[in-house]
Amino acid sequence: MTTEAPSLTVDELAARAGVTVRTIRFYSTRGLLPPPVIGPRRVGRYGPDHLSRLALIEELQHHGLTLAAIERYLEQLPPDMSEHDLAIHRALVASWIPDSDEEMSREQLERRAGRALAEADVDRLAAMDVLERTEDADTFRIDPGMLHLGLRLLDVPIGLESILAARTVMLDHSREAAKELTRLFQDEVWGPYNEQERDPEAVAAMKQLSAHMQPMVVQALVTAFQRTLKDELRERYAGG
Repeated sequence: MTTEAPSLTVDELAARAGVTVRTIRFYSTRGLLPPPVIGPRRVGRYGPDHLSRLALIEELQHHGLTLAAIERYLEQLPPDMSEHDLAIHRALVASWIPDSDEEMSREQLERRAGRALAEADVDRLAAMDVLERTEDADTFRIDPGMLHLGLRLLDVPIGLESILAARTVMLDHSREAAKELTRLFQDEVWGPYNEQERDPEAVAAMKQLSAHMQPMVVQALVTAFQRTLKDELRERYAGG
């Protein structure tokens, strides 16, 4: 679980997640959210793991899953998953959904952030491609898949230059991996199949197969990267 102490009231959690308090209570009664930590005066407190779980539920809903299907999906996850692991699951789910920007007002954005945003914060989000400014200074085009991560990065004590440098590394390597995987698919699967079968329906079926493979490839890449990163960190800081 996350080491950050639960500090959000149910109203604050609702504002950060972009849902209503009624929705949170409904999810809690269905077991989709773990219970809050009960603090002084019997006030429930929620943490980043609750926020990440709500973000995952939102992605599953965007993908068209019913509430029953979401319940089954979440039941398969370990009950003590950290906010970081939940964020990975959300990224995998988001990869199934076509890109679609959303418009959001500054007021809505600040509710999601849980605080007022300075222009430097907005510039930081824009530099990370989380949002794009519009002609209206108080309206932004938001990348829903990046919003949760971008807002979390605002509170990380790392310079913007370092974040952008890390982003460049990841984009460069992921682009090369995507090119190589596409080439393999083209040479080993699509090419031989296309030479043998030119029926339009069969070609359409092969394209559909390619689309279905996307989340599986993303999951494989994320899993491989997680393991490689853990090994690298363990090797580098084992004696630290």
